[in-house]
Amino acid sequence: MEIEEVGTLEAKTNLSALLNQVLEGRSFYLTRHGKRIAELRPVAPPGRARRAGFAKGTFTYIAPDFDAPLDDFAAYR
Repeated sequence: MEIEEVGTLEAKTNLSALLNQVLEGRSFYLTRHGKRIAELRPVAPPGRARRAGFAKGTFTYIAPDFDAPLDDFAAYR
């Protein structure tokens, strides 16, 4: 689907109609003197909120030297 270009004067005059089309999923580029200056598009739906502790019990083993310095980086100590 190609995004339609709408001039700022037309957008100002028909803002309510443009917003109704945006609610239906359409997008528009707003232009001034033939140059794109903005994009009018639907807002993405919010993602699911993360819940603290959602991975509890997922990790069953962590090595005792998990956070020990690596031998490969001995020269940088």
